Order: sequence, then C-alpha cells, then structure tokens
Amino acid sequence: MIMCGNFALYSSVQAIKDYHKLLQDLGEIPPDKNIRPSQQVPVIVIKQGRKYLGFVRWGLIPFWAKDDKIGYKLFNARAETIDVKPSFRAGFKSRRCLIPANGFFEWRKPDKTKFYFELKSRELFSFAGIWEKWTNPQGEIIPTCTIITCQSNEIVAPVHERMPVILKKEDEQIWLNSEDIIALKNLLVPYPASDMKIIGK
Repeated sequence: MIMCGNFALYSSVQAIKDYHKLLQDLGEIPPDKNIRPSQQVPVIVIKQGRKYLGFVRWGLIPFWAKDDKIGYKLFNARAETIDVKPSFRAGFKSRRCLIPANGFFEWRKPDKTKFYFELKSRELFSFAGIWEKWTNPQGEIIPTCTIITCQSNEIVAPVHERMPVILKKEDEQIWLNSEDIIALKNLLVPYPASDMKIIGK
C-alpha cells in the first residue's frame, strides 16, 4: 500500500519564498491543512538554472496516457521502483521537483484513527517529487506531479508501513540538479524519526 494521500501547507508566502530563495513574485498561496490528490499544489522546479515555483495537479499523468483517469491512481510513486516503472522513470531522470509542506496525515487501520506528522521544529520542508506534462485531447497542456514514498521510519511505522520522502534541506539542490542516478536514489530514504513528531486526532 502506498501513501501519502493528504498533506498540509500553511506557511506564509514569504516563508516559502525565503526558504527556497525564490526571486519571483509568488502571488497568493492560500493555506490549506487538507490538501488531497487532484488539487493544484505548488512545486519547485529548476528553470533556466534558477528555482521557480509553479502550480500543478497532484496525481501524475504520464505523457503517453490516453486520458486523465490514471492521475487519480498515481499520486504516489514508490522509491524502490521509480527508476524502472514506465509511469515514473522519465520524470525521475529529468523532471524532479520539490513539493513544499508543513506536515502530512495518515490513518491507522483498522480503527481509522487519524494522525498528523510534522517536524519537531514545525518548519517548512520539501517532499521529493517528479512532474510531467500531459496534453489532453483538446490540446491543453496539463502539468501534474506525484509524491515519492519510502518505507516508514520508527515514528510513522505504527500507523502506516510507508511515508512520503522528506528531503533534508541540504539534499534539496542535489534532488533538483544531480544527474547521478545512484546519488538520487540514495536520497529516497525515511526522514530521521528523532526529528519528527506525531499528533493524534
């Protein structure tokens, strides 16, 4: 089973701009504590050698897809197979992105208790993601993304077997810029549990 299916982003526009050292005018990014697949989400990409923030649909649609329904299934990608799965391997090679977040949700089975995970510092962080451009039958270009998941760390494991890949700040530039497949795969590991906390709902 994969996840994550809900996350939160409530940091201010200025905080996002400062964190990523963005030069562009970001406009408004409404805070949302319950972001779900199919919503438009902000992503950070490299454009002409600089970081750039744009909005894409969460739920990856491969460029070869016949319709957009596949995006409702591909809102996550497994770290273990991202470089070989047809839906993800091209994006992993050349279309990686950072997805800003403040935390994510998961539900424990079978009692469906809801939990929220964040950094102890409550600071903004980035999920590792990839993005694609898909052209619909009307000729409209639709950018989409997916969040990469890995095996859970010690704090998430009692709730769910997988967690989104949270990149360490010092690894974000590597994720965006490196062409070393081995180095990139080595980033797709559980975030240190000692730096996270869980909040029950």
